[in-house]
Amino acid sequence: MSTFLGMPAAPPRSPYGTGNLRGDRKFPEAAHDELRNDQLRRNLGRATRTIRAKRLDVTGELPDWERLRDAGSAVKTDTMNRLPELLEQLEQKVTERGGRVHWARDGVEANEIVTRLIRATGSSDVIKVKSMATQEIGLNEHLEAAGITPHETDLAELIVQLADDKPSHILVPAIHRNRDEIRQIFLDRIPGVDPDLDNVPAHLAAAARAYLREKFMTTKVAVSGANFGIAETGTLAVVESEGNGRMCLTLPDTLITLMGIEKVLPRYQDLEVFLQLLPRSSTGERMNPYTSMWTGVTPGDGPQDFHLVLLDNGRTAALADTIGREALNCIRCSACLNVCPVYERAGGHAYGSTYPGPIGAVLTPQLAGMHAAKDDPNGSLPYASSLCGACFDACPVKIDIPSMLVELRHQHTEQSGTTAEKLAMKAAAGVMGRPKLFTAAQKAASLARAVGGRDGTISRLPAPLSGWSDSRDTAAPPKQSFRSWLASAEGAEAMRAAAGEGARLTTETPEEEQ
Repeated sequence: MSTFLGMPAAPPRSPYGTGNLRGDRKFPEAAHDELRNDQLRRNLGRATRTIRAKRLDVTGELPDWERLRDAGSAVKTDTMNRLPELLEQLEQKVTERGGRVHWARDGVEANEIVTRLIRATGSSDVIKVKSMATQEIGLNEHLEAAGITPHETDLAELIVQLADDKPSHILVPAIHRNRDEIRQIFLDRIPGVDPDLDNVPAHLAAAARAYLREKFMTTKVAVSGANFGIAETGTLAVVESEGNGRMCLTLPDTLITLMGIEKVLPRYQDLEVFLQLLPRSSTGERMNPYTSMWTGVTPGDGPQDFHLVLLDNGRTAALADTIGREALNCIRCSACLNVCPVYERAGGHAYGSTYPGPIGAVLTPQLAGMHAAKDDPNGSLPYASSLCGACFDACPVKIDIPSMLVELRHQHTEQSGTTAEKLAMKAAAGVMGRPKLFTAAQKAASLARAVGGRDGTISRLPAPLSGWSDSRDTAAPPKQSFRSWLASAEGAEAMRAAAGEGARLTTETPEEEQ
C-alpha cells in the first residue's frame, strides 16, 4: 500500500474523453461565451438562490452547526494524515466480508479494471449510480468504446446523458436546464414516451421512472461511487434523494464501486458528523431521503459479487502538497458553488472540469497538475474567483479555498517563467525608482485618455495588456496628475490652507467635561 501511494500517477483521463482532467479552453475564454447565454444565467440564478435559502434555513436551526463543521474538518485532517494506514485497514475489512479490492493509480487503470470486471459477467449493459469519480476518469466514454452501454439512473445525470451534454454542477448536473428543455429532451430521446408529455416536474419524473424501471429489472451489473468508506468496518455508504441508487445497489448480481482514496473515514461513528453536514450543505435537507450502506457481501441479500476499486488519479500528489492537500477534505457537497458569484454567472461548463466552481478551481489543478496541457487551461482556474470568501464560509469542513487559490496563483506565476506581466512589473519598478523618469511617464500616460470612452473608462487595450482589459475596465488617466497639480499654484495654495487648518485644530483646547 505504501508503495502504491508513492508511485507517480499517469495523467488523469478527462470526463470529456480526451486524455486528461481539463477542458480545451482557458476559463476566461469559455466563461466569455457562457455569459452570453441569458437562459443559462436565469436557470442558474434561480436554482442557486433556492438551494442557498434552504441551506441557510436548516443550518441555522442547529445550535452546534459550527462545532459540527469543526468536527468534520478535524476528522478529514486526521484521515489525510494517516491515509495509507486507513486504506489498508479498509481493504482488509472489505476482503474479510467477501468483497474484492482493486487499486488504480490513474483513470486509465481504473477504466481497464471496471471494463474487465463487467466483461467477466458476460453483460453488455450496466446501470450507474451518480458518481463524480466515474465522470473524472471518463468511464462512460470508455465503456461505450468497449461495446458496453452505461445507463445513468440519477434523474439529472439521465437528462445530461440523453442530451449528449456535460454536467455543470457537482450535486445537480442538469442545473443549467429548465423544465421546457427537459421535456423536449425526453420527447426526442426516450423511446415510447407520451407525445403529449408536459413540463410538470412530477410528469417528467414519471416518464423517467417508467424508462428506468426496465433497466433496473433486467441489468445484472451496477457501477456506483461512494460518499464514504469506513476503514473500521469496511462499510461503504451512498447518499441520494431519489431511490435510484438503492435500486442499483440491491438488485444487480454484481456491484462495482469506484471510490477516490480520500473518501475513507476512520470510524463508523464518524458518519454521525458527516450525515448531518452533507445533506444540509448540499440539498438543504436535514437528512438524505436514501442513505444506503453495505459491508462486503451478504449471502442471499443484494449483489453476491462485490468489487471496490480505489482510485488515486493525482490524489497522492495532492496529498504530498502541504497546502494543496486540504482540497482532499472536500465531501462534494457543492455548497461553495451555490454561493459563488462567479459560478452563478458563468456556469459549470466554463470550468472545463468534472469539478466546477471554487472547489474545482482548487481541486482540478491539484489532481491534473497546473500545466497539464500546452495551453495551460488549468493554470487559469485559480483565477476564476473574486476571492470574496463566501465559499470558505459555506464549506461544511472549513476548507480555506480563497487562501488555496492565492497559493495556486503564486505557483502558477512561479512556474510560468518570463511573462508579459513580469516584464511589465520589472519595467514599472525601474520607472518608479527614478523620479524624473516617473514624472515623464505620468505625462505620457495622460495620452491614454484618447482611447477612453465617453464614460471615462478604457474597455480594451492592445496586447500584451489585453489580458487585463478582457476581464475589467480601466479608468482613463486624469487630465492632470496629482504631482503636477501639487506643483501648480492652485495646489500650493490648497496645501497651505490645509496646513493652516491642521495647525488650528491641534492648538484648540477641548472644553472640560461636565
